[in-house]
Amino acid sequence: MLKKNLLEKEAIDLTTRSTLPATGMVLAAMFAALTAVGAFIKVPVPVVPFTLQVLFVYFAGSLLGSRLGFISQLVYIAIGLAGVPVFTEGGGIGYILKPTFGYLIGFACAAYIIGRMIEAKPAPRLRDFMLAHFTGLALVYLAGTSYLYVAMNFISNTPFTLWQTFKYGFVLAVPGDIILCLFASVIAARVHRQLAPFRARMKGTMQA
Repeated sequence: MLKKNLLEKEAIDLTTRSTLPATGMVLAAMFAALTAVGAFIKVPVPVVPFTLQVLFVYFAGSLLGSRLGFISQLVYIAIGLAGVPVFTEGGGIGYILKPTFGYLIGFACAAYIIGRMIEAKPAPRLRDFMLAHFTGLALVYLAGTSYLYVAMNFISNTPFTLWQTFKYGFVLAVPGDIILCLFASVIAARVHRQLAPFRARMKGTMQA
């Protein structure tokens, strides 16, 4: 009887270990899809449109963690580069040459860093989420504006000054992103606690 119980327990453990990673990948795919949806909820601003994409980048990093959050954004970028029109202005491998492609690179970096910052806190509080999200936002704009300047001047051959880069790549869009950052921090702080058991099981599975 004891041997039978041990075998049953081992079978359950193996099933759980195989199910949890699959669940994690489903969540990563879901957040990739949400980021794509966010691309089509936009306010037309010259050069760099304001969208809700970054909202789901915040959630991907803070709720899924650094690894899955990063993967979710890589999946999103890969799908778009494969030709599926999930980016703000379509899709395809040629999107790499678009002036706004740097923001997509920033999404992946931000999701990872946000996840790492939250994971470093045993019991993250609202201020921890705000700090992580603002850090992620800074990374998005650092990558985005740098790429914008290079792409405009050296790929599109369109003279673009540092002031224009700052104005169109940062000033016009950042107020809305700051509001999204605060909103995401409040929501993530509440949801994060409820997902703690799942994340613990995921971590244990990946380390096993």
